[in-house]
Amino acid sequence: MFPKPIQSMSPAARLTYQIALPVMLVVWLLPLLGVAVTSIRPSSDLAQGNYFGIPSYMAFSNYLDVFKNSPFASYMLNSFKVTIPTVIGAVALSCLTGFALAVYKFKGNLLIFFIFVAGNFVPFQILMVPVRDLTVKMGLYDTITGLALFHVAFQTGFCTLFMRNFIKALPKELIEAARVEGVGEWQIFWHIVLPLVRPAIAALSVLIFTFIWNDYFWATVLTTGADTQPITAGLQSLNGQWVAAWQLVSAGSILAALPPVAMFFLMQKHFIAGLTLGAVK
Repeated sequence: MFPKPIQSMSPAARLTYQIALPVMLVVWLLPLLGVAVTSIRPSSDLAQGNYFGIPSYMAFSNYLDVFKNSPFASYMLNSFKVTIPTVIGAVALSCLTGFALAVYKFKGNLLIFFIFVAGNFVPFQILMVPVRDLTVKMGLYDTITGLALFHVAFQTGFCTLFMRNFIKALPKELIEAARVEGVGEWQIFWHIVLPLVRPAIAALSVLIFTFIWNDYFWATVLTTGADTQPITAGLQSLNGQWVAAWQLVSAGSILAALPPVAMFFLMQKHFIAGLTLGAVK
């Protein structure tokens, strides 16, 4: 028996649903299943060319070998050192700038807002050389601080666009009533605006955490050593000089994907509420 929404479909639409959903699931899950199977495949299978068949045995020891044969724990720690300050810095700055652009009317308001928006459309690849040269001149190249500061600066444009639109959708009467009562602007921001946009802040934090944690391009451009590289750049060190240890790379990839997945499920309620905030009046 089909659920009622599906029963109300036409036969053609129902057939499309029955075919499209399994195909979409297979297309989406197949790469993940391939990585998961490879992560428990013994190295002997890969040496014999058994890349796609059933593993001869389940080598769960690959997950321990990732920590034993490489500075994997250091890479994970570096990712947290880069990602957490970036999320805090980008979200804090975007809340302030979003509040200013949404609440106050001043000359150049739209121009500043369009500058933030335009920055999101600049291809980040063309910034590779100037950003690298800038970090070298400032003494921030190959440092966690330099990578985190760059991510804060680069993500602030999108975060400001996100927060400005949410704050602008709040009832203006609340802010005007607070001003009539003599409440200061900082108190309005802290005690009225921030509690109302808390779901938006949670949703933005999850998005930025995922973006920064999964970043590979800037991790390889601005860092070079195991002491500073995050997990995305460090995974390439799991390959040997002559033999590609794909079982270790796959196991490391599964472990590296756990923090963003865990954060999403922990913040799922707030994330969905933030995405749907203002959708229904």
